[in-house]
Amino acid sequence: MKTRRAVTVIGIGDDGCKGLTARAMDAIMGAKVLVGGERQLEFFPQFEGQRILIKSGLSAVLDQIAELANEHNVCIVASGDPLFYGIGGLVVRRLGAESVEVIPHPSSIQWAFARTGLSHDDAVTISLHGRSRSGFVTRLQRLKKVAVLTDPENSPARLTQHMIEYGQQEWKAWVCENLAGPGERVRAFDTLQTLAECDDIGPLNVLILQRTNAEWRAPSALTFFPEEAFAKRMPKLGLITKREVRLISLATMNIRSNSVVWDIGAGSGSVAIEAALLAPEGRVYAVEVDPEGVEICNENVRTFGVDNVQVIAGRAPAACAELEAPDAVFVGGSKGSMEEIVQMALERLNPGGRLVVNAVTLENAGEVYRVLRQRGLTPEVSMLQASRAVPLAHYMRYEALNPIQIFSVEKPAALVEGSSCN
Repeated sequence: MKTRRAVTVIGIGDDGCKGLTARAMDAIMGAKVLVGGERQLEFFPQFEGQRILIKSGLSAVLDQIAELANEHNVCIVASGDPLFYGIGGLVVRRLGAESVEVIPHPSSIQWAFARTGLSHDDAVTISLHGRSRSGFVTRLQRLKKVAVLTDPENSPARLTQHMIEYGQQEWKAWVCENLAGPGERVRAFDTLQTLAECDDIGPLNVLILQRTNAEWRAPSALTFFPEEAFAKRMPKLGLITKREVRLISLATMNIRSNSVVWDIGAGSGSVAIEAALLAPEGRVYAVEVDPEGVEICNENVRTFGVDNVQVIAGRAPAACAELEAPDAVFVGGSKGSMEEIVQMALERLNPGGRLVVNAVTLENAGEVYRVLRQRGLTPEVSMLQASRAVPLAHYMRYEALNPIQIFSVEKPAALVEGSSCN
């Protein structure tokens, strides 16, 4: 015998009742309570039962629905597919799958691809509705076809302006407005500049982006850029972590796709930029005290198109005071404050987070080791001595890079209290 489900979540489009199935209409006609946003409830002027308008305070509305469902059939109407960036998942988690039936409608994403005639089995959906666009361009770097859920702050014009600022222009765009509704409009834009200047786009829209370069291939996860790829201070290749050291340090940091990363003493920002590519859904803070270095970091961030990197001008540890707690901290430079920086990093790291320190001098290495041992931590320590082949007349010889000591440690759930930093 089929279990009665007291709550039905129904997807609905801009065409209202005309697009609903008989099953959805039967559920609404048999309900005593109808819940939805203002636009959705307007489609049912004939409904005689109790109406609950969803505006804000969704938690309180869900509590009310749970109470009413004990005695009445409740219908919730929501845009498109309620389980695709919609209310459906919240309702199921609150009431239990055994109490909820979901009747989906084509989502705005499905309608957008149908109207443009593009397949979407190879597309990725990104929702910027009510969310920050930080990291949007970074995520695009590995994608070839994207559907974007927008909002007034992240409108198609503003998003394409942002893409242009970070060097992403090899895309064709479609803007699909009021899909499946009376005011439906679909427009193609062959250049992002044209879209960036468009000022007549309605608030209900989906943005589709497709690369115009047929030869494009997604970059590898760890790109291993040579020093020459970065702007830097001269001479001697400037203040930049050499790529062999960078590769090992980044691997040791255990960066996930949504990690929050600090790069302290960022220099040219090479570690921050590679970390940002490893964490396209995360955030990276590049802390640099030298004004010229700050300018170079910002230049490299634009050049590599990583909009999830924020350059912080200031001296650590003070410059890190207002930053969100990190999942990984890399220390490449300390300006004589190594002990204070390591102490601060250990305090601020999330449990299970990783601290990685590159030490060139014996003094810095000694400070790092002493502070870690004071806190009851035994670090992994590697001495990296790399040599590169360089031309010598008609031959090749090895030229040694400076040896680097790499300290890495994971913050445990309970950390031993260390000595004060005076």
